[in-house]
Amino acid sequence: MNVSSPTGVPDDDAYWQRPDPSSVQPAPPPAAAPRRTPADNYPGPPRADPPPAAWRPPTIAQPPPPRALPGQDMDALDDAEGSARTVTYGVGLVAGAIAVILMCLLCARALF
Repeated sequence: MNVSSPTGVPDDDAYWQRPDPSSVQPAPPPAAAPRRTPADNYPGPPRADPPPAAWRPPTIAQPPPPRALPGQDMDALDDAEGSARTVTYGVGLVAGAIAVILMCLLCARALF
């Protein structure tokens, strides 16, 4: 098989055309006899001895069952959530007011 580009006068389609079927075909390569290697004679890993009849895997002692959690006071949780939300909104409003004041100062300084 020729994989290099032909040299000489370029004929655009000649390089890509099929070979003439009446031309002599190349002889197939001779079939090589399979060679025996030492790896072909490998019988596999040795068999392991079975464990003793009384053998068992180690077991872990069963832990005691979990304790019951204390009851939750849902009204107290709602009150704590509400106060946390109020603090969060307050901090956000203060930070926003400071940001607006700083922007006004910076824009006033840039304009004047």
